[in-house]
Amino acid sequence: MLTTELFFLVGFVVFIAAILVLDMLVIDRKAHVVSIKEAGTWTAVWIVLALAFAIFLYFHGDMVHGIQSFKDLQAVSTRYASHLKLNPDDFEASLQQYRHYMTISYISGYLIEKTLSVDNLFVMMMIFASFGIDKKEYQHALNWGILGAIVLRFVFIFAGAALISRFEWILLVFGVFLLYSGVKMFLDRNKKEEINAMNHPVVRFLNKHFHLTPLVLTVIFIEFCDLIFAFDSIPAVFSVTLDPYVVFFSNIFAILGLRALFFLLAAIADKFRYLKVGVSVLLVFIGVKMLIHKYIEIGAISSLVFILLVLAVSICASIFIKPATTE
Repeated sequence: MLTTELFFLVGFVVFIAAILVLDMLVIDRKAHVVSIKEAGTWTAVWIVLALAFAIFLYFHGDMVHGIQSFKDLQAVSTRYASHLKLNPDDFEASLQQYRHYMTISYISGYLIEKTLSVDNLFVMMMIFASFGIDKKEYQHALNWGILGAIVLRFVFIFAGAALISRFEWILLVFGVFLLYSGVKMFLDRNKKEEINAMNHPVVRFLNKHFHLTPLVLTVIFIEFCDLIFAFDSIPAVFSVTLDPYVVFFSNIFAILGLRALFFLLAAIADKFRYLKVGVSVLLVFIGVKMLIHKYIEIGAISSLVFILLVLAVSICASIFIKPATTE
């Protein structure tokens, strides 16, 4: 099974790399200001690709782990989904049960990562403003930033999975950290965020020892910020599934659409006033879920429903609740 998993992972990475190369060298070879229409179109394309992969998992998810028999299925389930009740007398039904679990976990992980990433995009907007980057160069900086994020997520996710498999108590540490992050985000939701990137220690060090252009500095600073963002997003997705492959797939598809989503949100950023509240609620829910998983199992479908509900309420509240006016 390990060989099959490795081949599938390599094939997936090659596929993603091909898409990125096509995007960077052909589609976005010429720098330009991305319009709302173009951003909306590409956002839709990436969402469709993510959903297409969910359909693949629903019908052929067993290919990821090379499951050929009930013994293989039981071994994978024991590692990543021990709560599933598999029937040794009905291999096909048990296999479909695991595929269904993979699909729901993937969609939940995708929504969690996408939601947390949307909040992080607002930070990126401030980073670009702080470095004085021309809007025509935004897409190039984001392309390299996304490429670096994929590499970082690969390392973090599989290293995290190895640690969890050896030290299960790390899930409790993740839970406490996410609970703290959620509460802190809620308490700080109305604070005005400001970033003076040029005075950041990382940027000062680079300016002192290297001669780098503002665009290169911006990309490096974005990668540094993504490293920090990953401490929230990766543990959050591990709350949905312990399968590192599903975590990786959901993270990558969520990240791939960020560049187009960035330009879409740039035009309507002020409309998402309750996004931080929604994100903080999700982080608290995920943290609590991790802390109580030994005693109370919150199913994949229940988690997905809760995530969708929080997103829907956050969006509707942002649209329909008028901001308070000061006289």
